[in-house]
Amino acid sequence: MGIAEQNGTKVALVMGDVKRFRLINESLGRQDGDTLLREIADRARRSWPNPDSLAHINADSFAGTLVDFKDEAVAVHALEKAMKAVTGPPYTIGEKELAISMSAGIAVFPADGNNAETLFKNAEAALKQGKASGERYTFYQPSMNARVAETLLLENKMRRAIDNKEFALYYQPKLDLATGRVSGVEALIRWQDPDNGIVSPGEFIPLLEETGMILEVGAWAIHRALTDQRQWRMRGLQAPRIAVNVSAIQLRQANFVETVREAIMKTNSTPHGLDLEITESLIMEDVEDSIGKLETLRDMNVNIAIDDFGTGYSSLSYLARLPVQLLKIDRSFIIAMTRDAESMAFVSTIISLAHSLKLKVIAEGVETEEQLQFLKLLKCDEMQGYLFSKPLPFEQITSLLETY
Repeated sequence: MGIAEQNGTKVALVMGDVKRFRLINESLGRQDGDTLLREIADRARRSWPNPDSLAHINADSFAGTLVDFKDEAVAVHALEKAMKAVTGPPYTIGEKELAISMSAGIAVFPADGNNAETLFKNAEAALKQGKASGERYTFYQPSMNARVAETLLLENKMRRAIDNKEFALYYQPKLDLATGRVSGVEALIRWQDPDNGIVSPGEFIPLLEETGMILEVGAWAIHRALTDQRQWRMRGLQAPRIAVNVSAIQLRQANFVETVREAIMKTNSTPHGLDLEITESLIMEDVEDSIGKLETLRDMNVNIAIDDFGTGYSSLSYLARLPVQLLKIDRSFIIAMTRDAESMAFVSTIISLAHSLKLKVIAEGVETEEQLQFLKLLKCDEMQGYLFSKPLPFEQITSLLETY
């Protein structure tokens, strides 16, 4: 728990109970009942994330811990996976086949206690409540049950959204400040929820990342963006470069570069005009690995933009080493620069530094004419923001491109 406190993560103590074990034990006899418990324990050890934490605490109950998570839904996933393995195939005891079911109580550090004794007592109370209500698992705090249920419901909707192709790309144009022409677009994922209409990414991207579904959706976004760009060329338009955001989970994958290469090949996008936007802090998580992947992408004529620059690590010393072509100044500095001298100085310094390294600079979140005029004076290369255009669906951005 000390490590979890340092890392800002949580620990769950889970107590599981074999339903109606007393009746099973009485009908089988104690020896076969003990055999069943040993087989349950074997399955639990094979399916539990950290089997060394499992313990058989009394006749029909087991306990274990789940560590290093930030959202309780993650703990529930691990618990459900283990319960499915334990209760799935029937057990063969002697000549009998037995199907079992279990219920579980969950207490979470630090909300439900800051020591093992308190967590154990509260997990036991949660288990008792769950057995009375018939639920498979119950948190000690009732409000947590509702919140986790809501998260899991959203997750199921996300999986259906992937299957039903409910995601779409909207495009926000980038304006070249020297020529006044559209120089590129940023692809932004939207969810076309049948129940609630268009949903912004802030409401579902974190869940996609947490569950790993971002790998499938992220690969789709790159493929879709390249497909749309090819359609613009087929319509006789001067297709701008398309930037697609990359998450931490995507970049960490050993096959990430191959995923991008495959999308380019499948869409026959030559020249492809693909940019990838990666946050500053993400690149700095593993600089050497990031540099290797980004160099390979650069050799494929993929441009790399450092997104939200200025909000992550102090990485100025690495800029000369990183194979990037673009810096995007975070919108928070753009908003503040017209009223805060320090923010103005920061924006000016970044533009000068980037130009000395032969990098282009894009200002994010430009909303006022005053901000635009200052950026022109500072010789910023490009801007994007609601002052020029909000993100637009494919047909609307196509109409806009026809006029520029």
